[in-house]
Amino acid sequence: VMSSSSSSALEMEIFQYIDVHQSDFIKDLKEWVAVESDSVQPDLRKEVVRMMTLAADRLAALGATVNVVNLGSHQLPDGQDLPLPPVILGELGKDPQNPTVCFYGHVDVQPAKREDGWNTDPYTLTEIDGVYIFLRNLYGRGATDNKGPVLAWINAVETFRALKLAMPVNFRFVIEGMEEAGSLGLEKLLEEEKQCFFSDVDYIVISDNLWLSNKKPALTYGSRGNACFFVECGSKDLHSGTFGGIIHEPLMDLIALLDSLVDPTGCIQIPGIYDRIAALTEEERKLYESIEYDLEEHKSNSGVKKFLFGTKEEILLHLWRYPSLSIHGIEGAFHEPGIKTVIPAKVIGKFSIRQVPDMDLSAVKQQVVEHLEGVFSKRNSPNKLKVSMPLGAKPWLADVNDLLYKAARRAVKTVFGEDPDLIRDGSTIPVARMFQTITQKSVMMLPIGAADDGEHSQNEKISRHNYIEGTKLFAAFFLEISKLH
Repeated sequence: VMSSSSSSALEMEIFQYIDVHQSDFIKDLKEWVAVESDSVQPDLRKEVVRMMTLAADRLAALGATVNVVNLGSHQLPDGQDLPLPPVILGELGKDPQNPTVCFYGHVDVQPAKREDGWNTDPYTLTEIDGVYIFLRNLYGRGATDNKGPVLAWINAVETFRALKLAMPVNFRFVIEGMEEAGSLGLEKLLEEEKQCFFSDVDYIVISDNLWLSNKKPALTYGSRGNACFFVECGSKDLHSGTFGGIIHEPLMDLIALLDSLVDPTGCIQIPGIYDRIAALTEEERKLYESIEYDLEEHKSNSGVKKFLFGTKEEILLHLWRYPSLSIHGIEGAFHEPGIKTVIPAKVIGKFSIRQVPDMDLSAVKQQVVEHLEGVFSKRNSPNKLKVSMPLGAKPWLADVNDLLYKAARRAVKTVFGEDPDLIRDGSTIPVARMFQTITQKSVMMLPIGAADDGEHSQNEKISRHNYIEGTKLFAAFFLEISKLH
């Protein structure tokens, strides 16, 4: 609810239009959710392509120039070639007086089956009363990740057109259909389009994440990177009756190595790993104080009994701006039910270290290798040790004092009546980093989904409130960014 003093007549007119047309906007979302655009399962690829066509048609109906870019194909592990869905590049408006805002979103989804524990059919958008009557929830795969936010943005643009209002900004759209399967082909396309499509873009906005709380809006300004490691110890399979007690067992070597990585308080034991971490400034520490984060709510949401830290600030700092190390599994060890008295020959431990500014991936790799080799050499084992880093992704960090964030803060205040939390994401968001690195433009993540939306899980939803107010937020943001420019 907004006080009339804080809002112009123009905003009132726009917000009123959005309120009046909310059932149309929900009908649009229902149509999009009905398409099983699962990019993970090969047999549904044609549905992803169909979804791209729907999205392209929708942009064309706005009056946008739409370029559907073919990305060729990719090879599956079994050797078969599968066509990649195209990427949509859309352009609307070329007024040199206006700022140009590029929106990124995706219309592919995670796999979903009713029998996995959904209460409703995942591909039929179903409206159910929330805890409060005004927070009715819209359940369906893709409702929050990411079809809802993509449509909210399109509907916000459509509102200006329907009311015959001048467009406050020039729009660019990048919409893909492979985000849930690693955004194959996107990076190459961005590189190719850097001088063309992105040449006049001022700002990039991504709305593909969630608020930190269920009720308080947020803007996201950073995410952690990730470095994944394999550590392999090996010789050949032996019988424990014949060799147990007289040899160096690879699995024992591996367990000693994995055990050396982290202490019981969560502190990483690899020398030098914390050396390059950016110092925590007073300004940044202040950002953490006003953040709405209920420890108990978070515990009950996740079924965790106890965190490593007792305060909100400590937890968020360790989730967002300090590295963490997690062990994911051991390949090659016997893991079936029952017992098998084998000494496994070759075992591979898998772990990852979440990266934060200003850590350097090559330095991290070297520190990990040196640490593990040091621990291993003390064991005097004849087994072979091999450490590799198959995957490394850098962290992403934006400047919260950027014009983009100023405009978004004002828009949030206008629509929701309160200032947003400024948050980071503890996981890795490759696309934010990719856009920032390749285009060298300001990137912001502007989520409209709430913390309990359940992206990727059963019963994914967006509330009617977040979907409709999120549409208003985007419209208010267009006006704010044009004022600031």
